[in-house]
Amino acid sequence: MPSALPEAGTRRALGPAVLFAICTAIWGSTWLAIKFQLGVVSPEVSVVWRFALAAMVIAAFCIGTGRSLRFPLRDHALFVAQGALFFGINYVAIYWSEQYLTSGLVAVLFSTITFMSLVGMRLTFGTPITLRALGGAALGVSGVTLLFLPEIVAAHAGGDVALGIGFALGATLLATLGNLVSVRMHRLGLPIFPSTAWGMIYGALVSAAIVTVTGAGWTFDPRPPYLLSLAYLALFGSVAAFGAYLTLLKQVGAGPSSYVAVTTPVVALLLSTAVEGYRWTALAVLGVVLAAAGNVLALRRPRP
Repeated sequence: MPSALPEAGTRRALGPAVLFAICTAIWGSTWLAIKFQLGVVSPEVSVVWRFALAAMVIAAFCIGTGRSLRFPLRDHALFVAQGALFFGINYVAIYWSEQYLTSGLVAVLFSTITFMSLVGMRLTFGTPITLRALGGAALGVSGVTLLFLPEIVAAHAGGDVALGIGFALGATLLATLGNLVSVRMHRLGLPIFPSTAWGMIYGALVSAAIVTVTGAGWTFDPRPPYLLSLAYLALFGSVAAFGAYLTLLKQVGAGPSSYVAVTTPVVALLLSTAVEGYRWTALAVLGVVLAAAGNVLALRRPRP
């Protein structure tokens, strides 16, 4: 692994804007990669493979660069919480939701993490909710909604759709709680990459427990599309993106960091334009403008 992975110690080299761009670019592209994960292998099993591989890579990086992986038992309680919420159940729920909903509708629902994070930071750490932050969140979610308005309109009411919405909103709530646990870990001074390695290990174990409970069955797809997408999701979608995101989280907090969920669907649509021939509409363009305006408003630091 290269030693230039983003983390807290490289704040001067990688500021919030760069870290935000890294997360947006990588997670925006994972929408395409996840398509190749669905089919032969059940979603929960794919989550296990993804984060087990990512954990091994990060652990190897830590050992190779002299970062200790030894922590007291009390810290492991936080690692278990982060793993279950952030790398385990959250992702399984997202994969499940996409079995009932289009990825666009899931993206719209997940963008509500901007509101959930503002409320969560207020309730947990007493962080004030400013009108600027609320306005940015409203603009951002409105923009993402306009982007995927045709898919929302096309969604039929029914049990399966309701189930998909429940999984997507549940995943968003779990991710929000995972953000709060990560903020707590940062405030305790826990190093990002060693703690993330443990978090992903526990996330993979929690996902494995879900496989056992649901009886999904352990399978693997040796074909190149699955292997390549798995490698991309593990190395870039998990190792690089989460390294950047958790560093961003430490620098600016859970509220502003959560706006990554607003910008990633925009990147996904740009890639879809190039790869899948997505056709833009006036509403989609307006959606991008609103999403961008929301992010500028939310991420801009107030004048002293």
